Amino acid sequence: MTAPTATCSCCGDPLLDERRIDVRFGLPDLAFELPEEARRSPGPSALLALDGAGFFVRCLLPVRLTGETELVLGAWVEVDEETFLHAADVWDDEAAYPELVVRGRLANAVQPWGEAVLGAELTGRIKDVGELPYLVEGHGPEAERLIGEVWDRDHVLARFPHPLPVAVRTELGDGWSVERSAGFSGRFENGVDQFATQGRSVAVTLFQDTERGRAAEDFLAALIGEEPEAPVVPEGQEHRERSADGGVRYASWLTPRDTGRTRHELTAYAVEPDGSAAGLFCSYEEPGQHAWARHVWRSLRRER
Repeated sequence: MTAPTATCSCCGDPLLDERRIDVRFGLPDLAFELPEEARRSPGPSALLALDGAGFFVRCLLPVRLTGETELVLGAWVEVDEETFLHAADVWDDEAAYPELVVRGRLANAVQPWGEAVLGAELTGRIKDVGELPYLVEGHGPEAERLIGEVWDRDHVLARFPHPLPVAVRTELGDGWSVERSAGFSGRFENGVDQFATQGRSVAVTLFQDTERGRAAEDFLAALIGEEPEAPVVPEGQEHRERSADGGVRYASWLTPRDTGRTRHELTAYAVEPDGSAAGLFCSYEEPGQHAWARHVWRSLRRER
């Protein structure tokens, strides 16, 4: 599947309104199974023919999210040849374009719905002559739910790994979640959730105590002791707090001097009474970003 980008679905410019988040898919999913030579366009970048594989129009798919947020997906729709040729004829015609109607099947397996919506039948109409056709009508239960229901904002947006203009709470597993800051990309590799932007990064790992009945404080001590070549934390640069149910949270921060450049680090843990724990590591270049690192640590939580 193509990697979408968080820009205007029509022109590619960034949008500053956090209540509308635009994500653009570069190509239909099918295009990645074919050689580049199979791609044909009659001119407009939103029209694409794949030799022997179909005709496609990029449209705007509005998805309503909680928090009065709208996700607008610049997704591809597979259409018949007649619709494709008509769209090519009227695309730049100021009089005819507003009357364009596009009916076809969704050609991107948009997450988190994936294969369930791939091929969903939708109809698009022109709402604004400066934008692509809007998919305003669904045909069939999956298509109707996709554009008709209000979806959980974080559950949907966390599935897009590229930087987004808003902070997104990301599920980690075992009930744990953490906030991915606005402007950070995300990926999961070797059992670690990783978020990054220019000059800052976050890594989060989950743990489970295998020693039955051990207190959270003792498991925390074991986790800290397992850190390879753990540096000495300067006085006043660590914080520990205990919860009423027996859990414990801990954070320490320092500025290593052996990296050749100024870099600050925050290492933190949150340990639950049942032995479930999360470890978090933040790296940042500016001292003023320490408040951000502590905010990320504070956002680490578990729901049982």
